[in-house]
Amino acid sequence: MDFLNQSMLLLPIALAAGVVCGFFIRKRFVEGHLENINSQGKQIVETAIVEAEQIKKENLLKSKQAVYKQKQVAEEEIRAAKNEVRDELELLLRKKDNLKKEWKAVDRRKGELDRQSHTLEQHEKVILEKNKEVELLIGKQRYELEKIAGVTQAEAKKMLMESLESEARMDAAKRLAKIENEMKMEADRKGKNILALAISRYAGDYVADKTVSMVPLPNDEMKGRIIGREGRNIRAIEAATGIDIIIDDTPEAVILSGFNPVRREVARLALLQLINDGRIHPARIEEVVAKVTKELEGVMREAGEQATFDVGAHGVHVELINILGRLKYRTSYGQNVLQHSLEVAFLCGIMAAELGIDVKMAKRAGLLHDIGKAVDHEVEGSHAVIGRDLAKKYGECEEVVYAIGAHHEDQPPQSVLDVLVQSADALSGARPGARKEMLQSYVKRLEDLEAIAGEFSGVEKSYAIQAGRDLRIIVDSKKVKDAETNLLSQDIAKAIEEKLTYPGQIRVTVIRETRAVGYAK
Repeated sequence: MDFLNQSMLLLPIALAAGVVCGFFIRKRFVEGHLENINSQGKQIVETAIVEAEQIKKENLLKSKQAVYKQKQVAEEEIRAAKNEVRDELELLLRKKDNLKKEWKAVDRRKGELDRQSHTLEQHEKVILEKNKEVELLIGKQRYELEKIAGVTQAEAKKMLMESLESEARMDAAKRLAKIENEMKMEADRKGKNILALAISRYAGDYVADKTVSMVPLPNDEMKGRIIGREGRNIRAIEAATGIDIIIDDTPEAVILSGFNPVRREVARLALLQLINDGRIHPARIEEVVAKVTKELEGVMREAGEQATFDVGAHGVHVELINILGRLKYRTSYGQNVLQHSLEVAFLCGIMAAELGIDVKMAKRAGLLHDIGKAVDHEVEGSHAVIGRDLAKKYGECEEVVYAIGAHHEDQPPQSVLDVLVQSADALSGARPGARKEMLQSYVKRLEDLEAIAGEFSGVEKSYAIQAGRDLRIIVDSKKVKDAETNLLSQDIAKAIEEKLTYPGQIRVTVIRETRAVGYAK
């Protein structure tokens, strides 16, 4: 027990002694290790210093080599630049020598030019002096010539210009006459063949129709029945038809007056039925007028359909057919417009076939060309423009529409079809017996033709013949030469076109003759 206690007491002391011994042993070990580390560090530092010196020497050597190489390259570049500068300097020196030579040549040339300029100035002075002398001589000669001729320079120049102008006009007239004669021969031959063929193939009636505006009565007592008590019958007829009824001293006849041809025809037919029936009173008048109007509309529609069938114009709008039928009761200068339209259509077709253009379109345009006359009393404007607008409204093609509007030159013709419709229209209206004119307007046109011809210089006499279709002009042979007659005829024709309105065309013929008279004694 005591041993155990003593052991327990000595154990801490032994432990402490062991710790102290271990501390000194560890210290010794650490110090030895540190000495090893220090020696190794010294060696490493010394080795690093040696290696650094070696690297430094190597880098220095490399730097010196690089500098040497750059120095060599720079020297080469400098040597090349010096060579280029030397070459350029040599080139500049050669150019300088050339410029000196050229400058010397320029100086020599300048001296020569100065000498030549001085010489030219002297020559110019001499020429100016000579020009003055020449002008003086020309002035003297001109004065002498004016004195000898008796005319001044301006007068002589005017005479020369007039002479040249007259000669040029004569030459132009001769050339124009030659060209026109050549063209006329060909144009007249073809035109006459086409027109003759068209006229010969279309044999139309030459008798002009006249709208009936007078209703015959069985006796004069019928006038009283038409008038009715206090005029109620005549007022009822006028109100129902829109036509004025004139009852005057004309025996057994009643005159119908109105601008609308269809209404006038309704009034005529209604009045004839009332006269035949004998029952004339307002209620009966309205009934008969309504019946006749309906019948007449059917008649006009049939007339329009028949006209389109005869011409071969298919697909015409129904309204255009109805309007076309109204032309049956429309007249122009006593010529029935529907018959005139049919005649124009046939003539257009014949001439179109000869000219090689669309025959159906030509017939269609000819048939519809005067359709505006059916409503021209209801719409303002010329019948050509009204007809053009109607045809456009109801779907006719542009060529036909334009031909309708241009057939009286309300718009300028643009195609062969336009001129064809114009020609056929003039041909139908201008042939003998086709139209009737008032005597006063006819005589007035003849007088105007002769008066226009008399306004021109050199015209002695003028005669309008062939119903105003031919104007014969006799000129003074002393004032008008042969070559000028052609120009004179054209000038007169142009004046007629500007001042007069006439159907068809007028031929102007200038006649010049020289008579030599001798007497035997």
